[in-house]
Amino acid sequence: MCCRGKQSPHWRGWVADRDIASRLGALTQARIGLARTGQSLGTSAALDFELAHARARDAVHASFDTTSLHTAFGCCGVIEVHSQAMDRGTYLQRPDLGRRLAPDDRAKMLPTGADLAIIIADGLSATAVAHHAVPLLTALLPHLTLFRIAPIIAAHQARVALGDDIGEAVGAKLCLMLIGERPGLSAADSLGAYITWGPRCGRRDSERNCVSNIRPPHGLGYTAAANRIAWLLGEAKSRQLTGVDLKDESGSARIGPLSSPLQS
Repeated sequence: MCCRGKQSPHWRGWVADRDIASRLGALTQARIGLARTGQSLGTSAALDFELAHARARDAVHASFDTTSLHTAFGCCGVIEVHSQAMDRGTYLQRPDLGRRLAPDDRAKMLPTGADLAIIIADGLSATAVAHHAVPLLTALLPHLTLFRIAPIIAAHQARVALGDDIGEAVGAKLCLMLIGERPGLSAADSLGAYITWGPRCGRRDSERNCVSNIRPPHGLGYTAAANRIAWLLGEAKSRQLTGVDLKDESGSARIGPLSSPLQS
């Protein structure tokens, strides 16, 4: 019996599933609806996975090159410091050392009486910092006219909590840490922004606000991230708190264009 021109229900279901997977795949970098060969991934999907894994490893082990920071903000002063983890291997094995400032660098942290200390740190992805820190900060600074800002600090081998140590050392009321986030298999260059009121050693993560996944075009764009960070900084200064008690309502607020030089 000839069944030319007809399709079995199983064939039609497979085509429908592939169509749905294709449309969903256009909306996300997540691995969905991957083709397979027998019980294994198809060659293309397997090679893509290995490439993403290699990029994530490279991001974790990449060196923090501060040249672009000095080029963009050197006229205002960029101070380089290290955590107590003096090499990458130690940093990965001893997170506690990445949270404390190296003793020799503490002398560089002179009290300024600033409202805000901005730290740019390599974290777990120096690649993210290289791609996004300068354009994000360029978009953010025009919103900070109400803040006296200390010289920008570039921190090597840093964890988020290193901002508490630095902020306390310079006597800042607020700390903004821009740091490379842990790479995933679809995002090796995601930048995070952590905001802490009254930075000091011993602050808990629940006492911070975080703006995550800053990495256009696949994540949060620079303008949107700058607006959200500026709103959180303004509210933190007004209410004198951050963390679980400060809810992000920046989506309903209007943030106008402002300007602010860095404090010398």
